[in-house]
Amino acid sequence: MERRSFRDEVAKNKRSSLFLAVLVAAVLILLVYVFTLIFAPEYSLIVLPFSFLFIALYTYGSYVYGDGIILSATNAQPGEGSQYQYLRDTVEGVSIAAGIPPPKVYVMESSEINAYATGRDPEHASIAVTTGAVRELNRAELEGVVAHEVSHVRNRDILFMTLVAVLVGLVAILSHIILRTFRYGGIQRERRGRGRGERGGGIEALILVLGFILAIFAPIAVRLVQLAISRRREYLADASGVELTRYPEGLASALEKIMKRNRGNIDVSEAVSHLFFTDPKRSPLDELFATHPPIEERIKRLRAM
Repeated sequence: MERRSFRDEVAKNKRSSLFLAVLVAAVLILLVYVFTLIFAPEYSLIVLPFSFLFIALYTYGSYVYGDGIILSATNAQPGEGSQYQYLRDTVEGVSIAAGIPPPKVYVMESSEINAYATGRDPEHASIAVTTGAVRELNRAELEGVVAHEVSHVRNRDILFMTLVAVLVGLVAILSHIILRTFRYGGIQRERRGRGRGERGGGIEALILVLGFILAIFAPIAVRLVQLAISRRREYLADASGVELTRYPEGLASALEKIMKRNRGNIDVSEAVSHLFFTDPKRSPLDELFATHPPIEERIKRLRAM
């Protein structure tokens, strides 16, 4: 396996984040344009420049405020109080070992054992841990899970993963709206198109058909982007976490507990599932769209270290 330096990974993740932002922004612009063609085709050329502005502002907003959106969407609360003192100490200790500022600590009320990291850089990062993880994991196991998440922060995976969560969520929303209203929109377009030239109407009809196809396949495409990048990063974070704790058995043991106890019933959107330590929500499509590598394989790799 090719070994990459920390600086190489940071540079690669920055390039990946920029590429993702451009790719998803292009899909969003197409979806907004199709949305305009459905509801107000006569304004499509006027709306298009504003689409670029909207997507640019939305992407920037995702960069600055995406972590807050995700923390709110997962109902994560600040990890305050004496009952979470050990969790805060663990995050601080592992962060010092990683050479980064300690992320803010949040907790999610759930019996499941899970966690995630979010933010745009190590100076603006947060780690959320379920109450189930705090209760069920011993010291070495909790330290292993926290080290995994701190590694995501140190490797700057969090910017890329946060952009994925927020932008993919918007793609899904727009696609859903278009598909739900396409029939009504098609009728309206036909009424408004009466009296227009046959050639112009044919071009618009073709664009609408292509837009309809885009609305169907855009969420699938961006979901494939999620799983393509997420699996490799999970293996990397496992290895980086062990580098921090010097104890692979702690993380391996935590994964074994998750495999035995978790039921995959954390109520979160699929758009943010790739952020979590393990898949928080099981579905019939997990084999096809799994954003995490198999737990058994992760344990095998950890115990081979």
